[in-house]
Order: sequence, then structure tokens, then C-alpha cells
Amino acid sequence: MYTTADFRNGLKIEFEGIPYSISYFQHVKPGKGSAFVRTKLKNMKTGSVIEHTFRSGDKVDKPDLENKSMTFMYLEGGHFHFMESKTYEQLYLDEDHVGDAGQWLIENLPVDILFYKGEPIGMDLPFFIDYLITESDPGVRGDTVSGASKPAKLESGATVMVPLFMNPGDRIKVDTRTGTYIERV
Repeated sequence: MYTTADFRNGLKIEFEGIPYSISYFQHVKPGKGSAFVRTKLKNMKTGSVIEHTFRSGDKVDKPDLENKSMTFMYLEGGHFHFMESKTYEQLYLDEDHVGDAGQWLIENLPVDILFYKGEPIGMDLPFFIDYLITESDPGVRGDTVSGASKPAKLESGATVMVPLFMNPGDRIKVDTRTGTYIERV
């Protein structure tokens, strides 16, 4: 069990039978009355955010969460297929569970799948991934003074802004949290 004194950003709690992640909290000690904690809780299943006020000293449960390292295998008919390396157990997730992270998935990419009571509810990607540029327009000559960039399509299907000197066949490192080009590999 957690108390309100344990609250911090990113803490995962179970509130009213649903797993939440604390995205914001504030301890408030009014001059009159007892202290309380204002929070914004993000539902880990649906992604919706609620606001809730806890009295100081309230207790909440720890959620039954488990992280499994799995490898992305392939995409078929809107289902993303994963496999656990040790047991060869296979799992598929719908586009709803994967969300925006689906644009960064390539074959044999290791990811962490988050399970709540044995049911997959989310996925964490590595922060930096190397990709091959498959399509890119040629850079415009003379347009290099301002540090210009151009769109490039990656092997995963995502489009990223890259410097003008990058060409198809080059490998780049991308930050998957922001979707930005980091460096040439």
C-alpha cells in the first residue's frame, strides 16, 4: 500500500480497481482544516486523465504490474506480433494498445510490454533507435545557410525531418519520445 506521502510523478497506483500513473501531484496544507493532495491521474488502460483529491494519509493499493522484455516480430492485419526470447511465448497487440509507438517498430526490436493482472496494457520503446532511410528528396543546392531540413521516410514507415545532406540508404539515430533526428550512424 502507498500513502499520500509516497506520491511522486510517475508512481503507478491502483485506484478504484483501475491502474493509474500519477502525472501531477501537489501537497496542500491550508491554514484551516486538514492537509490534502491534489493529483492528476492517467489511466494506464485507456490513457484518459482524471483529477482527484486525496486527504492526507489516505492509502491506495499497488497495482499488479509486470514488465516483460519481448521482441517485435511483424505486423499483420492491424495486429503487432511479439515474442518472448526465453520462453518463445507469442503475443499480439491491437493498434489501440500500441498507439503512436507503432510507427517506430521494426523487426527484431526489443521492447518492454507492461501487463496488468496478466493482460497487456502498454508498451515501452527504447529511447533511441537506429533506422535506415528508405525515401528522401534530394537537398536543394544553396539552401544550407539556415540549417535547413527535409522529410525522410524510414524503414518503419515513420517520417522524420533530417538535414539536407542525408540520402536514401543512410542510417540515422532517432529519439522515439520526440520523433526527432539525433545523428548519423
